[in-house]
Amino acid sequence: MIFDSLRKKRLVRQGYACEKTRKTAGEDSWRRSLDASVEARWLLFLLFAAGLATLIFWGPQPAQAQRCLLALLILATAAAQIWINHPNTYASNSRLSLMLGVELAHLVVVKMLLGLAEARVIAPEYAALCLPYAFAPLMLSALLGRHHGLHAAVFCSLWSSILFRSVDAISLVLSLISGFTAVFVTRQVRQRARLLRAGVFVGLAVWLLALCFQLVEIYWSAFAQTPWRTVGWQTLAVFGVAIGTAVVAGGLLPALERVFGVTTAISWREMGDLNHPLLKRLAQEAPGTFFHSLNVGQLASEAAQEVGANPDLCQTCALFHDVGKLVKPEYFAENMPEGGSPHDTLAPSMSALIIVAHVKEGVNLALENHLNRQIIDVIQSHHGTSLVWWFWKKALAQQEEARAQGKLASLRPDDVPGVDESVFRYSGPLPRTKEEGIISLADSVESASRSLEKPTPQRIEEMIGKIVASRIDDGQLDDCDLTFRELTAVAESFASTLQNMLHRRLAYPKDERSDDDSRKAGDTTAGGGQRPSGERPTRRTTANVLPPAAARSSLGAARG
Repeated sequence: MIFDSLRKKRLVRQGYACEKTRKTAGEDSWRRSLDASVEARWLLFLLFAAGLATLIFWGPQPAQAQRCLLALLILATAAAQIWINHPNTYASNSRLSLMLGVELAHLVVVKMLLGLAEARVIAPEYAALCLPYAFAPLMLSALLGRHHGLHAAVFCSLWSSILFRSVDAISLVLSLISGFTAVFVTRQVRQRARLLRAGVFVGLAVWLLALCFQLVEIYWSAFAQTPWRTVGWQTLAVFGVAIGTAVVAGGLLPALERVFGVTTAISWREMGDLNHPLLKRLAQEAPGTFFHSLNVGQLASEAAQEVGANPDLCQTCALFHDVGKLVKPEYFAENMPEGGSPHDTLAPSMSALIIVAHVKEGVNLALENHLNRQIIDVIQSHHGTSLVWWFWKKALAQQEEARAQGKLASLRPDDVPGVDESVFRYSGPLPRTKEEGIISLADSVESASRSLEKPTPQRIEEMIGKIVASRIDDGQLDDCDLTFRELTAVAESFASTLQNMLHRRLAYPKDERSDDDSRKAGDTTAGGGQRPSGERPTRRTTANVLPPAAARSSLGAARG
């Protein structure tokens, strides 16, 4: 390291290097190995088992050993369910620790409230109504998805029933149905207010069930003798606990996301705020890139919905995928000024280095602004190891021209330097997730769509098919878990969205009467034509788009 630093200083003094040092997104190998460690995974399950045993043996309770054995058997079933239905969570110790930690916290709160009820701190008529049945299902549904929320609803209900002196079927049903209600209402949590809505629905479900099981003291046979004051307090307790659970869950979400590296749809939408300093800079300094990023986000999010990927992640990451162009925005086609290109005076290899460098510059800006790790992954992988084709072909053409001139000067072909293809390729890595693959394709498709002179549906479909097939042939999607069926669905979504983006406006007939009136009034403005007042331009949209046959045929050829 010392010798490298001295060497760089010497090169800077000689003018062969720059003093600037970019930040790099290094791979935390120790953290990744810990996250995948089998020993750490077994330790997590042992700690959870110890927590269960502590809760069961805490306080006088009959048949504690038998209950502990039952709880451990339920834990084995829960672990098997995670292993079979959620292999990604089972393989990630951080996600597994989040899941088990939230469920254990849920059980601790339930045990404490049951202890308060046994000590008569909480009146018996309020005991079953004051338990936060929906805490773990609500938290895990918002953090990891509805399937994890259902896991918490089932197994936390079973474990909670063991914490009673005797297995209480009514409390078990209350816990299961309130947990399922919380998961159902929070299937797509994109706003924090949705959590409060879930709390209201959970409170309503618990209150109705309590009414059916006569936990709310309404005397239907002697309605006039109903203690309405007690009923009011019971109702307040039910809704207060349910809404309070939702408020606590909403407050804990940001901390748990940061600690365990999980990002919810709420956070993706907050990160995609266009008032972010980097996005504001992009809109002001590189407006072409900014609008390109908006279009890529639209294409990617629509396609993600078709294949079950995360649309919020795609839209937000697409907004930041080209922030590296802020360093030299004028060298990219969408930001070039009229009247020429700065690449005209550069060698193709130098132009390619400038183009390729926007990925590293983007990672540097993302790290300086503390962006999400998944955004940095998208910045690094959205070009994969693809070729900067235009400048590579230009370099080959210059090489052929130099060889032709060398023959006239009686030079050997070996005297003309060759073209190193690696100079014209991005450094990668390849896209590794569905979302990264979709954004990579959307970036190429949106850029290519700008060159279409007449964007008819057929031309759009052919363009998309060629791009997808070329990416497959070049191996750019080898590390991505998109299937051929999903790629076809993505291509169809791109075609539909682009046809609506690139619709053409109708040409209006010239209003001769308006021209005559303007000339009579002495109007000498250029153009002469005006749109009649009260009229609005109409646009052609495509409501029903046929599947892109070109995309399917190209994919079929690539598959063959």
